[in-house]
Amino acid sequence: MARATQSGYTTRVRVPIGNQALDGELVIPPRAQGLVVFAHGSGSSRHSPRNQYVARALEQDSLATLLIDLLTSAEEAVDDRTAEYRFDIPMLAGRLAAIVDWLRSGPETASLRIGLFGASTGGGAALIAATERPREIGAVVSRGGRPDLAGAALPKVTAPTLLIVGGLDDAVIEMNRDAMEQMRCEVSLEIVPGATHLFEEPGTLEKVARLASGWFVRHLRPAPSARQE
Repeated sequence: MARATQSGYTTRVRVPIGNQALDGELVIPPRAQGLVVFAHGSGSSRHSPRNQYVARALEQDSLATLLIDLLTSAEEAVDDRTAEYRFDIPMLAGRLAAIVDWLRSGPETASLRIGLFGASTGGGAALIAATERPREIGAVVSRGGRPDLAGAALPKVTAPTLLIVGGLDDAVIEMNRDAMEQMRCEVSLEIVPGATHLFEEPGTLEKVARLASGWFVRHLRPAPSARQE
């Protein structure tokens, strides 16, 4: 059900995937200047409080957001028992690409440049999806992500990419540095001091939101000449 508020337009969506559908929530603030799709990490969902927090911050900076489950409810039930889907990175990337195609067909979202925000394993899926839709995806941000899971796709990424890692998340820092060495696009690594993998320490998630918003605003907003047309 859609609802309009002073802060914009919010609607629940169902994105068709074959004969199934993925559930999500789309928020379009007034005069939106871009749209960010969230790819959650293993065992998480669109209800992730961390992704919800970042999404609300992006909306304050005139960026539309789509928080969406990458698994159907039936798949989630199986995954809760077996964990067989959460690490199927190519499948998750394919779902993200299909979501991008769906957004391009919608009148409210067709003209908005799209970015991907990936968390944990969602970071790897976002990078693969960026290679599958290079003309559509204008930027990628990874929070505590596993870009190494993108494997052979890393050198093919063309979207400007920001990797955000907690300063106390030593293993993931090294994974991100190794991934950077394989990438050929504009790529930056930001290490948040005092943060562990989930950025639960005071002020650390706020820092993530500021960094992500700055990156997406820079790369997704249309050029001044385009806004004047």
